[in-house]
Amino acid sequence: MNSLIHQTGSGQRVVRLTPGKRVLFLTKDLELIRKQLRGEVNLSMSDIDPADLLDDINTDTMTPAWVCFRYKPEDIALDAYAGLLDGDGERVFETKALMDGGFEVIVSGQRKGTGSSRETAPQCEKWSGIELVIASSFAPIHMRNNLNLGQLMGDYKVLQRLQAGEEIALDELTDQYDPVTKVMLESGGLFSFNACYAKNEVSVPVPQTAAKPMTMAEKILAKKIVGGEAGRAQYLAPGDVCLVSVDGGYSHEFTTAQVHHFLTEEFGADYEVQNPGKFGVFEDHLLYAGDVTRMAPFIDKIQILRDLQVTFQKHTGVRDYSAKDGVSPGICHQIAREEFVDPGDFIQATDSHTCMGGGGNALTYGVGATEYAGLIYSGFTFVKVPESIRFDLQGELHPGCTAKDVILHILDTFAKREDTLDRVMEFGGSGLASLSVDERATLCNMATECSAKSGICEADAATVDWLMEKREGLTRADLEAACVSADDAAHYDGGRHTIDLSAIKPMVAEPGDPTYGKNIEDLGQVKIDVAYAGSCTAGKEGDFDFYAQVLRDALDAGRKVADGVSMYVQYGSEAVRDYARDKGYVEIFEQAGVKIIQPGCGACIGCGPGVSDTTEQVAVSAINRNFQGRSGPGPLYLASPLTVAASAIMGHIVEYRPGMFA
Repeated sequence: MNSLIHQTGSGQRVVRLTPGKRVLFLTKDLELIRKQLRGEVNLSMSDIDPADLLDDINTDTMTPAWVCFRYKPEDIALDAYAGLLDGDGERVFETKALMDGGFEVIVSGQRKGTGSSRETAPQCEKWSGIELVIASSFAPIHMRNNLNLGQLMGDYKVLQRLQAGEEIALDELTDQYDPVTKVMLESGGLFSFNACYAKNEVSVPVPQTAAKPMTMAEKILAKKIVGGEAGRAQYLAPGDVCLVSVDGGYSHEFTTAQVHHFLTEEFGADYEVQNPGKFGVFEDHLLYAGDVTRMAPFIDKIQILRDLQVTFQKHTGVRDYSAKDGVSPGICHQIAREEFVDPGDFIQATDSHTCMGGGGNALTYGVGATEYAGLIYSGFTFVKVPESIRFDLQGELHPGCTAKDVILHILDTFAKREDTLDRVMEFGGSGLASLSVDERATLCNMATECSAKSGICEADAATVDWLMEKREGLTRADLEAACVSADDAAHYDGGRHTIDLSAIKPMVAEPGDPTYGKNIEDLGQVKIDVAYAGSCTAGKEGDFDFYAQVLRDALDAGRKVADGVSMYVQYGSEAVRDYARDKGYVEIFEQAGVKIIQPGCGACIGCGPGVSDTTEQVAVSAINRNFQGRSGPGPLYLASPLTVAASAIMGHIVEYRPGMFA
């Protein structure tokens, strides 16, 4: 239970700061953070201008990949904020700095916890003694993970009152949430709430929303409600809270060990899971970590994660996508959409890019280990129905543009304004038909970079055709019946926005954050050392069509990968590898001087070939996230598959134009 919560003589529960405990302000002045950690200065909210607080603190900063190689929260907390580095690449937080600082409150700026769904981020705070998290706003998955852990959250006014010596009624901090979340938070987190629910001490009533037009997300969730009346149409609106069944999900070797640890602790060694045939485990993220110098020291810890995932899979009987003979079947998000995510599904998995499944007309998003453990055990979870924002696509893209440029444009505009924050991004309109199903998956994959809840595309004949080609045993009639579309009069809290695809220009995201967008024509000449073509975002069949198109153009003009540049292509799955082989792409890659990597993940989180090795090396990459140090120490530009391949040939970042190498 949170130690800031106290019960008065009258029985009221209040929050008050603990005498002798401290408040840590995460300021843009990193030396000021160091002074606080050393105990040289104590600050109050009245001393701070919110503009001076760090914004967009991402989960990689809080717990970089090497910290996540531990699976026990108390061990993870030892190196809290190990990814916060100064201009010289030195850690601001040394080992145990947060834990030994005597802090119980931590304060930052906007969009706290962007990036990954890794629950290790709030765990590093909680197990270091932090009981209250203050920020201007929170990324949605990170907020949910805090709630699942029973972490109180508040704004600057709350902190000012507490630092002035005031006691604040607990209700003031929890009334902002729906009734179920309020009870969960006040009871100490998700597992405590689940125990109360199992004893019938709390209930989750079925919403009684009147008939109304609905968005795609609302329709999917309405069909999954637990406890509804048989035969009665159910309607949902943003803010409604309900229990819903979960159709499936997955975890990978980065997260499964902690899921298994939590399930064993909470339910005993003989725990069982529901519907194992629709859940899976993947060995994809860390398979190539041994090839990266700075990750090699952690191989023993990584092997423990692998071993615990094997234990979990054998215990539960979920789908097994382990590597065989050192080769992974592929990236979890790509294989899931190929093999078991269906239109109309509600899918939860322990990775923020789970939203990629929305390209196939499913509602999919990432959750933390606690929430995943709870839902795979019970088969259901509780949700607060999210708001939505609609993007109607019109026209067609120019030959040098892809869906990556579209989402970079959205990041640079709508996400910067927080229009997409915690909302489901719906994609539709006549222009959607001009994008392949793989390109639609790119749009949805990077919804999480927009700090959105998820992304979802309307289904059409192309969606059904793609699934029919990928799966056996599916009928067209069943697939068409499962597809979900929004009602014409559905309400969008984020508004409806038209995007003219023909107006999109080739873009990059400059180093540091995916929202730092710039048109390539305005970039100037940026010399590169590394070009990486792969990841869940850009390791699909359609992406390999793009890579091959550019490299074939180059070969026809007598060009290869530029001297001094290393270009890597990595397949998203075995099916993508087979597709590339059958199309003759392997020969094109080899002739162009490209290094080919077997299916899997890795470079995106700094755990595989394709990363920079020094701070001087510059990379252009088709991945989805370019936080400082995430994919190597050097600057990293995000770009489309076309741009990455063309830049590898030219030796600097350029937009692709057919025939440009002649």
